[in-house]
Amino acid sequence: MTDTARLAPGDAAPDFDLETDSGDRLRLADLRGKRTILYVYPTALTPGCTTQACDFRDSLDALQTAGYQVVGLSRDPVAKLVKFREKEHLTFPLLSNVDTDVLKAYGAFGERKLYGKTVTGPIRSTFVIDADGKIEKAMYNVKATGHVAKLRRDLDI
Repeated sequence: MTDTARLAPGDAAPDFDLETDSGDRLRLADLRGKRTILYVYPTALTPGCTTQACDFRDSLDALQTAGYQVVGLSRDPVAKLVKFREKEHLTFPLLSNVDTDVLKAYGAFGERKLYGKTVTGPIRSTFVIDADGKIEKAMYNVKATGHVAKLRRDLDI
């Protein structure tokens, strides 16, 4: 269960203006003109989130060649994102949404299962946003392991 409705293909991607791991700000408008993969992960520096981030890092050249840019989003503070980027040599922006408003706007915050318990927090999700800011794909409750490979297959990359 989420705090907001889930997005579907054709919906306008919710706007955002967030601080990145580099200390800059990134807005949805800055991503216009290219297709974007915005992926939500629960917590930086945890095993599953590290696996997923490294999979995106290792697939970045192929994704960029196919015309996609990759952006990660979590509720982690910027300082933690900096450590994550440096430790894992991540080469795409990581956005900080500590107050969770953007996560909620994307339907990616709410109840989820964690080790058999129900917790409230970010829901591992991936959104493919077209060059005009519309949702092409909205995938919720994705698995950390193997998700990037599946996404590449779905996008014919």
